[in-house]
Amino acid sequence: MTMIFGVPLAVLSGQLLIGVINGAFYALLSLGLAVIFGLLKIINFAHGAMYMLGAMATVILFDALGVNYWVALFLAPLLVGVFGMLVEYFLLRRIAGQDHIYSLLLTFGIALLVQGVLTNLYGVSGLRYAMPDMFKGGINLGFMFLPYYRAWVIGVALLVCFGTWFMIEKTKLGAYLRAGTEDAQLMQGFGVNVPLLVSLTYGFGVMLAAFAGVLAAPIYSVTPVMGSHILIVVFAVVVIGGMGSIGGAIITGVLMGVIEGLTKTFYPPASSAVIFLVMVVVLMVRPTGLFGKEA
Repeated sequence: MTMIFGVPLAVLSGQLLIGVINGAFYALLSLGLAVIFGLLKIINFAHGAMYMLGAMATVILFDALGVNYWVALFLAPLLVGVFGMLVEYFLLRRIAGQDHIYSLLLTFGIALLVQGVLTNLYGVSGLRYAMPDMFKGGINLGFMFLPYYRAWVIGVALLVCFGTWFMIEKTKLGAYLRAGTEDAQLMQGFGVNVPLLVSLTYGFGVMLAAFAGVLAAPIYSVTPVMGSHILIVVFAVVVIGGMGSIGGAIITGVLMGVIEGLTKTFYPPASSAVIFLVMVVVLMVRPTGLFGKEA
């Protein structure tokens, strides 16, 4: 049996796979947070609730309407995105330009409200969502067994992350988004509907969280509290990468997932705290985060 630092290769590979999968979720969720904060300067504490809504919508759509996985993969994020746009229009717009603490408190209240309503309706025991038939099974790589669905999650999550980064950083649409949030009056002078742009940006950010929720539904138990469990970790990832850094959120999300997986292998008691330890060290050395820009 092949050993690496006293750990069987199969065990190490399995933990690394789990770390990469977690990292893919961290990257998607951190990306949504980075988009919303980087472009809109909103600290979105409802992000975990949007992730949960994506997973819950997938299960409810299947149970109530028989909507399959592939349709839910597009429909659930779209529904949550529309909900996010309504939240931005009716609530967040009222505090635009105020101190960040107001958006944090408001979105935190929204998250508690959404979580409370769904907990009252569905409880906290968890709902199950069956694995799509085409993703059952896996492939034996010799040193480890790779489930098809895990490979799909990693691939599609990284593809969406790269596509989002490319759209915001390299396209004319991304330039409009950045300009519209940095100098709204100038863009309105050019005929750009800035309020609509802000709503669409917030809606897109929460769609990324809901998309992660759809991907998570066949893997994890779907409960109304699943978003609150991951939210604090994702905020730590965003801080490490640099608040508002799109590329930093993606790279740091994957990296922190791998570090967490390695820690579970070599020193399991520290696995739940290692990301926060990294955050403390990064903030001491570079307060703006690894990829954040100096003010």
